[in-house]
Amino acid sequence: MNEADQLRQAMRATERTGPDALDLTTIMREGRRLRRRRRLAGTGAAAMLLAVVVGATVAVRQAALPEPERPAAPAVTVPAARPPAEPTPTPVEPRPVPIGGVVKSGIRYGSDERVFYFVAVHLPHEPRVKIGLVAGRRAADGTLTSDYLANDVEGSDRRPGFHEIGYDPYVSGADRPPMPTFGYFVGPANRIIGTVDGRQVDARLARWSEDPRVVIFWFDPQRLAPGVRLDGIIARDAQGRKL
Repeated sequence: MNEADQLRQAMRATERTGPDALDLTTIMREGRRLRRRRRLAGTGAAAMLLAVVVGATVAVRQAALPEPERPAAPAVTVPAARPPAEPTPTPVEPRPVPIGGVVKSGIRYGSDERVFYFVAVHLPHEPRVKIGLVAGRRAADGTLTSDYLANDVEGSDRRPGFHEIGYDPYVSGADRPPMPTFGYFVGPANRIIGTVDGRQVDARLARWSEDPRVVIFWFDPQRLAPGVRLDGIIARDAQGRKL
């Protein structure tokens, strides 16, 4: 039964005979009750619509929210390919820098000649040792090659007397000829004599251009084989006196 039927039923229920057949009070009461029900029904529909709209809004907002970020997978580092190692360059030996003149020995090895010369040395705890004597070779173009360095390891490089003597410590080969026994003496030496196996061998002498007190000496390999140790050595002045 709809609302119109309910109103008609109310009118029929109050039918009377005569001039006041209609009960206006009852009709007005039922009308107010129906209007109140309509308002309530309207309010409920609006509330339902609001709920639907709110629900839709929430749904839209939930749909608009970004999905939670998932933890990224750990990065895999691929080692870079290493470039091929370059060959280590062979160290180049610095050319010797002679102090003063280069002394010729007259001993030749093909186109090379045996020479002797002083070079600077540095001993941290021996400030008075500043030079050493080199047995080297000089090529035809003047290039110097150092074979052996003899220098003091204590005291002074200019003290009077004999200083370190150089012996050939190597087995001679094609790449390095035999080195004669050599050294230097500080003082007025005019003759230097070595003794080996009871025989005396005279050395060849040359004075250093930077200090005439310094006498460079070496033994001819034909008379004293390279590497053979001397049993003794002496120096004499021009008068033959032992120094």
